[in-house]
Amino acid sequence: MSSFKEKDPEVLNILNKELKRQQGNLELIASENFTDPLVMKAQGSVFTNKYAEGYPYKYRKSGELDYNLYGRYYGGCEFIDEGEKLAIERVKKLFGAEHANVQPHSGSQANMAVYYTLLEPGDLVFGLDLSHGGHLTHGHPLSFSGKYFKIFHYTVDPKTEVINYDQLRKWAVEEKPRMIIAGASAYPRKLDFAKFKEIADEVGAYLMVDMAHIAGLIAAGLHENPVPYADMVTSTTHKTLRGPRGGFVLTKEKYRRDLDRVVFPGLQGGPLEHVILAKAVAFKLALEPEFKDYQKKVVDNAKTLAEALKREGFRLVSGGTDTHLMLVDLRPKKVTGKKLEKALDKAGITVNKNTIPFDPEKPFVTSGIRIGTPAMTTRGMGKDEMVKIASFIRRVAENIENEDEIAKVRDEVKELTDQFPLYPNVKYE
Repeated sequence: MSSFKEKDPEVLNILNKELKRQQGNLELIASENFTDPLVMKAQGSVFTNKYAEGYPYKYRKSGELDYNLYGRYYGGCEFIDEGEKLAIERVKKLFGAEHANVQPHSGSQANMAVYYTLLEPGDLVFGLDLSHGGHLTHGHPLSFSGKYFKIFHYTVDPKTEVINYDQLRKWAVEEKPRMIIAGASAYPRKLDFAKFKEIADEVGAYLMVDMAHIAGLIAAGLHENPVPYADMVTSTTHKTLRGPRGGFVLTKEKYRRDLDRVVFPGLQGGPLEHVILAKAVAFKLALEPEFKDYQKKVVDNAKTLAEALKREGFRLVSGGTDTHLMLVDLRPKKVTGKKLEKALDKAGITVNKNTIPFDPEKPFVTSGIRIGTPAMTTRGMGKDEMVKIASFIRRVAENIENEDEIAKVRDEVKELTDQFPLYPNVKYE
């Protein structure tokens, strides 16, 4: 095999720069993590060469799945089938689901599959407003969800900055949605799936749960499992699950055939079987006892970082966090999310600007940043490091134009990351 150095030095240069960036930066984006080298090996395996349109099973006339009757459109899939079946069975076990489709290429496509399985274009959908912690696919007008479905965006309570389920119920009774979405991308508190289900049942709506951000916490038993309550559950496989970039859908027995038809051939062609194999590896790792210990540390680190940030003079939306992430209101520091994101990047600290509920700033400016602890916990950092990180963020926020102080923070960040090596055995050449 040829080397990058010999055949493509430009790509080699890019790979090594990104490796160095990840090794030397504090990755605090809540939706990012560092996956296990075994996951990367599976994703970079010979599975990438195989087309496998269809599924590793067929439906019998009774509607039951039969793994002994293959439903592929290409030959030579016997071992590909083994890999996908492994991913299906492992994720079903991980979350106690009746059926799983592991083919969606992303969380957004998993969400799209649910919309087109349960709804007709123009149906009314309830989703959490993006600026209050929701997601693009929960009804943003630029998303397929906002283009092809009628959307009612529910919001958090202005005083508590958390979901008011009594108010949600009133809205649902008045508007009669066809589907209610529970899930978020920047909501720091636990979600009450039982209450969501109660409201959905009262108005005759489907309940969809997008657990992409909290899937790892759910798998570890640190957050309520939505599977018993929801008609369909979607997730990504990265973020807190610490797997490859991809998605999946969990559903009840009665919906599985309709869901499978929507994913393929409805929305996708050939599945990314190398990614599915990597998903199988990640699900296996998530079933091990060590994964629960890791998730506990993620939550403990988030609580520690949240309290440290408050001591440093920041305000946290809803006052803190129950999960792996927090939403920081920067108005007390008189700086915008856009400015602080750029300044922190110079200091080797990676975050993303984020709107806060009822944000007076524009979405591309924002009054807040979103911070998560999964990636730094993966590197082995603990409570002492979280306190240091809060101090770094405060120093940059209060010295936003001071290049010398930002450079000092950058040096200290590098000193800290050097103590927690990332992928020491990975080398591109």
